[in-house]
Amino acid sequence: MSALPRAPLVLDLDASVGPLPGEQRLDLRVHQEALRFGCRRSTLAAFMAGIEPQLPAEPGTVFMGSGDFHHLSAALLARLADRGPFDVLVFDNHPDNMRYPWGIHCGSWVRAVAALPHVGHVQVIGIGSADAGWRHAWENHWLPLWRGRLSYRCLGADVGWARRAGLGQAIQGFQDEAELLHCLAREQAQAAGRPLYISIDKDVLDPRVARTNWDQGRLSEAGLMGALDLLRARPLVGSDITGDVSIYRYRSRLKRWLSGLDAQPQIDPLQLQGWQAQQHQLNLRLLARLQTLG
Repeated sequence: MSALPRAPLVLDLDASVGPLPGEQRLDLRVHQEALRFGCRRSTLAAFMAGIEPQLPAEPGTVFMGSGDFHHLSAALLARLADRGPFDVLVFDNHPDNMRYPWGIHCGSWVRAVAALPHVGHVQVIGIGSADAGWRHAWENHWLPLWRGRLSYRCLGADVGWARRAGLGQAIQGFQDEAELLHCLAREQAQAAGRPLYISIDKDVLDPRVARTNWDQGRLSEAGLMGALDLLRARPLVGSDITGDVSIYRYRSRLKRWLSGLDAQPQIDPLQLQGWQAQQHQLNLRLLARLQTLG
């Protein structure tokens, strides 16, 4: 008899994640200002130490709300040192490997994960944002790409600069979803049996699927589900989901300035409830699919 799926864990930081079957939910909204968008590494460490007694040893899929909290994935992955070595596969419209001098934030956390000794390789799938283009090439941390610890598989992004920089294997671009999935199928067949952690930021999806707090990619829901099905030959160590939609005004002037520089799209308060309902249904479908893996 197969084991029952592990219960999902909701780190409720922004009240954006609807009720999930069998969930464990921690009300952490008091930490929203401190953690959202970015924080000092010491702040993140203190937060994790504070909630550690409440965390299950082996949670099911962890939901963290807005993609503004995606850097919490780095802390969740750091907890899994005794489960390594394993790889990490991230679905995201952004590399999340950008330079950030004030600690760690939702666009820089991948570099920290690629440096963890129990993580073998990190791959970011579905990048379509300008962050992977030549104008922003200098903002990406090149060292994990050079060393083979990190790779990008982009969808619709112009990454010709990477070939000229000698990073043609680490950074590859695809013009359509079918081509990207074909590459993923080939790579996952070669990695069969190797343990894997999956992190999904729903901004990788076309905005017609669900609206998020960030500029969005081109992947369809069918494409994302198909990609997850390609991972069935790999033991699943854990998973998390961000990319829900919420509205928040920072008290911190620095965070207001930084989020303004990133040109986060404005969220229409009149449409928020409908967008969150759409996101909730998508969360249920993603959770059901992830519970069939591993």
